Amino acid sequence: MNQTQEKKTALVTGGSRGIGRAVCLELARSGYEVVINYRSNHAAARDTLARVEAMGAQGRLACFDVGNADSAVPAVEALDAVDVLVNNAGVTADALFVMMSRASWDKVLNTSLDGFYNVTKPVLEKMVRKKSGSVVTIASVSGLMANRGQANYAAAKAGLIAANRTVAAEVARLGIRMNVVAPGMIDTEMLTDAPMQHIKQVIPMARIGRPEEVAHVVRFLCSEDASYITGQVIGVNGGMV
Repeated sequence: MNQTQEKKTALVTGGSRGIGRAVCLELARSGYEVVINYRSNHAAARDTLARVEAMGAQGRLACFDVGNADSAVPAVEALDAVDVLVNNAGVTADALFVMMSRASWDKVLNTSLDGFYNVTKPVLEKMVRKKSGSVVTIASVSGLMANRGQANYAAAKAGLIAANRTVAAEVARLGIRMNVVAPGMIDTEMLTDAPMQHIKQVIPMARIGRPEEVAHVVRFLCSEDASYITGQVIGVNGGMV
């Protein structure tokens, strides 16, 4: 971002760790003031903020559960302006479908789909008034291809893809772009107990991706370099799809 340009604000949900942290750092490096949303891990959130500030950028913390409308909506509405929204918050609760509890189903869909509604709607209301803005939602390769034990996660991520495509068509004429990034296997805490050697065998590039590789694509989609891109799903998956 050019130093002569007005400072822009980016809200990143689930920004304290993993892909969210990498996105926060990448957008901060590009000149954005970053609002780092997190639900409960105060130490991780403060660490992300410290890294943002260490590079001379501006940031602030926003503690709320995206899946809880009573806390999420007022927190988002209280923000003066949001030029970029990155919907990154998500959880997993894997199990074979016939053994999956209702609580596990609800937990995953609530965070992804209700979280999308609770955060994106009030942000879009601000963007519509300005007639500008960019929304990038982090989905998953699981929303595009079968992955045993992740019916809830797949349903949530596929739902995000469909919702984003539809809303992108609704707001495109208003100067607002909405795109989806669908990562594959990325080196985050979600893969801590995963069978890495088996995973690498199903990835054509034969390696796990880095959070920074996802963040670079998010930054591009938020930038003016992507000014004619909306309603798209960009896979960052080493060739899995």
